[in-house]
Amino acid sequence: MNRMLMVKIVEQYCRKIASTYEDIIVTRIANQKTMFVEQTGESGRAVMLTECKVDGITCWAGYSTRSQTVYISMAN
Repeated sequence: MNRMLMVKIVEQYCRKIASTYEDIIVTRIANQKTMFVEQTGESGRAVMLTECKVDGITCWAGYSTRSQTVYISMAN
């Protein structure tokens, strides 16, 4: 996923427009997280989150190709 698409998805989520984008699921995780371990069966996969700012709101977001999910963590 490219950076522009990630920003668009995060903007829509923060502005409460949509919690999905096409086939991509958007999931909110605990606040102030910069990494998330996605559990799949007996194994896990680390998803690194990057900082995004939308309308003065700071959050962290990352994409998992395995589950086609964007994980969002609010900074505040």
